Amino acid sequence: MFRNAEEKDFALYMELAQEFYHSPAVMHPIPAQYMENTFREAMRSDVYIILRILEVDGEAAGYAILSRSFSPESGSPICWIEELYIRKAYRGHGLGTKFLSSVREEFPSARLRLEVEPENTGAVALYKRLGFTPLEYVSYVV
Repeated sequence: MFRNAEEKDFALYMELAQEFYHSPAVMHPIPAQYMENTFREAMRSDVYIILRILEVDGEAAGYAILSRSFSPESGSPICWIEELYIRKAYRGHGLGTKFLSSVREEFPSARLRLEVEPENTGAVALYKRLGFTPLEYVSYVV
């Protein structure tokens, strides 16, 4: 159901990422070159990111990108769920719950973190149901 992406998945990943970045789940699209860079890094090593393909009955149902780091604030490893995209036809059938449970099992000592647009009410409800709580601070980037 969840497998690491392989070189043969490049076109599939690009298609899924384009769907995700042109959906209401994100604030704005990103350049295709960023997606390609992400795929190439995932194929090079799993030190920074892990790219997973989500499948149902052999069909591509979505993808996820995990990033790993360590947080001095929590004194523990962190597993960032950078992207979790499930195609519309597969939503509401427990796939997201199963995927997040598998991440918890795979990284039992890590805190799981993610970001979500508040308007993405389905995802917000899922994350709350699974015990995620919002953090009360603002992130900055340069």
